[in-house]
Amino acid sequence: MGVISPIETLFLKSHHRLLQPRDYSYPVVLNNTRRHFASFPRNSFSSSSLGSFSVEFPLRSNPITQNGKSSYHWRRYVSESDTNEMYHKKVSIMETLKQANSYIPHAILSSTILALLYPPSFTWFKPRYFVPGLGFMMFAVGINSNERDFLEALKRPDAIFAGYIGQYLIKPLLGYIFGLIAVSLFNLPTSIGAGIMLVSCVSGAQLSNYTTFLTDPSLAPLSIVMTSVSTATAVLVTPMLSLLLIGTKLPVDVIGMISSILQVVVTPIAAGLLLNRLFPRLSNAIKPFLPALTVIDMCCCIGAPLALNIDSILSPFGATILFLVVTFHLLAFVAGYFFTGFFFSKAPDVKALQRTISYETGMQSSLLALALATKFFQDPLVGVPPAISTVVMSLMGVSLVTIWKNRKE
Repeated sequence: MGVISPIETLFLKSHHRLLQPRDYSYPVVLNNTRRHFASFPRNSFSSSSLGSFSVEFPLRSNPITQNGKSSYHWRRYVSESDTNEMYHKKVSIMETLKQANSYIPHAILSSTILALLYPPSFTWFKPRYFVPGLGFMMFAVGINSNERDFLEALKRPDAIFAGYIGQYLIKPLLGYIFGLIAVSLFNLPTSIGAGIMLVSCVSGAQLSNYTTFLTDPSLAPLSIVMTSVSTATAVLVTPMLSLLLIGTKLPVDVIGMISSILQVVVTPIAAGLLLNRLFPRLSNAIKPFLPALTVIDMCCCIGAPLALNIDSILSPFGATILFLVVTFHLLAFVAGYFFTGFFFSKAPDVKALQRTISYETGMQSSLLALALATKFFQDPLVGVPPAISTVVMSLMGVSLVTIWKNRKE
């Protein structure tokens, strides 16, 4: 780093007027007065123009001591290397926030363990927060999509129908079988079997839209349409399936169901789309922070049902219920995947479609099942399978995201 003296400064100031062109990138300000500026070109002066010495940039001078105080005749500006270092630090922080989705399996597993070991850590997240929590996930999907994606999704009615079959035919059959196994083979209370069947009767989980977005972003609108259709028709289909499988009429609050659809699916997605369209700068500023916030939101929606039902989950038959629920969801994922591969083998995006419908078939709105069990069944044991299902299907879904994304890469 070159250092110049006050005498050399005077020479440089007089010689500066002769330098052309005046494309100077390193302004230097005299501390003595702010009215005088001396600017120099980026490259070093040669010895032919300035004598027997050369100067490198940025400039720096030694301090001059006067009356016991030190002062600098030149103000040192941030070097190019310092600027690059700050830039890369900023980029690394943004990249870390964007990559937060890769930590979803670890976050869900940690929240599950924490909810089991210390339930008060999640009991503050009351059931009334579930709908806003799920809605925030849908907002994250909406802000990363546009309306053309949804118009394209509606052009695939065959895929939408296949997702509907997975939700309301394949899954209820599996639920009915596992409900009978729970009661007849494992001698569990009838309410436990009813709880497993109830999980299979509800609509698709909004979390399936987010997992599809993480794996195949282009098919996220298709997944949203599938979930919206199954959720909208759940007003009629869920009570009918419950009556058929459980044998007890399950009343459903129609107004409450419509309100739930609007809050969880339609409104947040529309808000994300409008924000993306009308305020693109604000949208781009928000996007890097959404993955990390979504992970926190997801952990709350998963840990809270466990913490609120901890006594029943840790009961003597809790492990048996866990085994049945895990097997039920596993077979639902597998059935949805191979069912799609068989009927859409000639589709150009068959693999992506298989993953999407597998999510739709294997992931149910267990929080809705838990709310119905709490509201419409007197036996609290009916809510145990939905509470366990919330964690199981989430862990299995995000685990598949990790596996399938690594295979694609």
